[in-house]
Amino acid sequence: MSQFFSVHKVNPQPRLIREAVNIVEAGGVIAYPTDSSYALGCAIGNKEAMRRIRKIREVGDRHDFTLVCKDLSELSLYAKIDNGIYRLLKRFTPGPYTFILTATREVPRRLQNPKRKTIGLRVPDDPVVSMLLGFLEEPLMSSTLILPGEMLPMNDPLDIRERLEHLLDLVIDAGPCDAEPTSVIDLVDGVPRVLRRGKGDTGAFEPAA
Repeated sequence: MSQFFSVHKVNPQPRLIREAVNIVEAGGVIAYPTDSSYALGCAIGNKEAMRRIRKIREVGDRHDFTLVCKDLSELSLYAKIDNGIYRLLKRFTPGPYTFILTATREVPRRLQNPKRKTIGLRVPDDPVVSMLLGFLEEPLMSSTLILPGEMLPMNDPLDIRERLEHLLDLVIDAGPCDAEPTSVIDLVDGVPRVLRRGKGDTGAFEPAA
């Protein structure tokens, strides 16, 4: 049965967030709030935790995980970014966007798209996530919490606990989130392509009409 930590959405309690980090570092799988929906997260190097997330979501080995980073400087360690892309990312991070970029050698091969050698990265605008990543001192391997057969991500921590408490190690409850995934923007070729329109304005990434 999972633990359940109720934290303040704007001023989360450091003691509880440190305990959440201990659970992640021990190999746990957590459900946590973001600036879009709730997500599943685990340590970047933990294969068994990855397997558990795939089982919850009922996705195969080719499912793309996202690395959730604390800031733009950390993101740049895991993706190849030129000056133009850096300026663009600076405008839109933190925020509810997932960016597809060419991975650096810092990204484990199993996390990369096998054909394109890319990785999804994001910097959420959320105090709980910011504190969590600050204590963790590395990105969180993450996947939007969308259950099999459902179109929208989960956004209610009480519902998450009821449905997944035997499959998770921790639910971080910061109240309901928006039931909307991030917008996904492909920046690999230097020309933005919108792969998914979600929360977050995509107008700046689309050709002018």
